[in-house]
Amino acid sequence: MKVERVDFVSVPIQDIERAKRFYGETLELELERDTRGGAEYRAGQVTLALWDPTTIGREFKPVPSGVALRVADVAAARAELEAKGVEFHGETFDTGVCHIASFSDPDGNALILHRRYAPL
Repeated sequence: MKVERVDFVSVPIQDIERAKRFYGETLELELERDTRGGAEYRAGQVTLALWDPTTIGREFKPVPSGVALRVADVAAARAELEAKGVEFHGETFDTGVCHIASFSDPDGNALILHRRYAPL
């Protein structure tokens, strides 16, 4: 098997209108389309597929592992989101090769602002 790319990442949500405000207005991601029980947003080369798992009889559980959103400047993006009311989990972390700042969407799904500054 040869994987060509990642087409989408599923993001479980409980309230589609609240999630659409967060991903569309707060994060300013482009809405690709509304779906049955959710919506799809463009995040660079990957689609974030918001969906309510209870619509197919599954239990809602937020994703704790996080989706890393690459931004040009983590500090500037963090300040912009904090001005919109987003709360971050701790300080921005410098790993020695990148900056990361962790936060969550309104449903508790982990998200990360990320920027690698060291060469690969």
